[in-house]
Amino acid sequence: MSIRLGYGTNGLTDLRLDDALEVLAELGYAGVGLTLDHMHLDPLGPGLAGRVARVADRLDAFGLGVTVETGARYVLDPRRKHGPTLLDPEPEARAARSALLVTAVKVAADLGAHAVHCFSGVRPAGVDEDTAWELLADSLGPVIEAAQTAGVPLAVEPEPGHLLASLADFHRLRTRLDDHPLLGLTLDIGHCQCLEPRPPADCVTAAGPWLRHVQIEDMRRGVHEHLPFGDGEIDFPPVLAALDATGYQGLTVVELPRHSHAGPELARSSMEFLRAQLTALPRATDSAPTAALAAPYA
Repeated sequence: MSIRLGYGTNGLTDLRLDDALEVLAELGYAGVGLTLDHMHLDPLGPGLAGRVARVADRLDAFGLGVTVETGARYVLDPRRKHGPTLLDPEPEARAARSALLVTAVKVAADLGAHAVHCFSGVRPAGVDEDTAWELLADSLGPVIEAAQTAGVPLAVEPEPGHLLASLADFHRLRTRLDDHPLLGLTLDIGHCQCLEPRPPADCVTAAGPWLRHVQIEDMRRGVHEHLPFGDGEIDFPPVLAALDATGYQGLTVVELPRHSHAGPELARSSMEFLRAQLTALPRATDSAPTAALAAPYA
């Protein structure tokens, strides 16, 4: 079984980072999805290099792997959630988001992270779709360059309501950026249930060649609400079996960003749920996925 479970710090914001890492290690998690934000590891605060080195030491002491996530709501703008984005009409604003992602890549390299997660942002009013895709590709240019220098993959997440919302949209960006080898995919299992045309297990198989990061939680069809396991509609055994069959070696991170008030308890119950699901799975076979399921979305 190749699945390595992690938990996102955006669901543990009421804990100090050291305490959060200790809790996750005690529960048996293999790693952590570390969101760069003011309460845990502020990417804009003074002495970043020294703080990153200390976090690297703590991760090593607890035996935790890490992926760097960049979904902090107000880290750049205290008045606009997730603002500015890579699609902002103002060049200086887009550059600020690109610079944050470049910083994230450097932090990831220093932490030994397996990927850096990011997303496109919502298309601003007054920006047509073709222009938005051009802005996205241009804004990611310096980020991909930094990723290549650092040897850390960039994992773009399809996010409901964003310009890049689906697996098909990821392939549109991938094609526009000439299938750059450092451009990969963050697959959120709940988002597959929410809006993709295929079942989540089929989405996993289709996404396999580009997987660089995986997020997991429960969700309902048509409702973008991250739910604790068992509160949504996802049938997890086929999803986990499909994920194991891809050979993906990164972290599969529980993503419950609106449940920090109960973070330690949900980290425990999530581990118990996923461990039971994984234990019940049959051993993976060596058979490859069918070409139909492995093909990119049209």
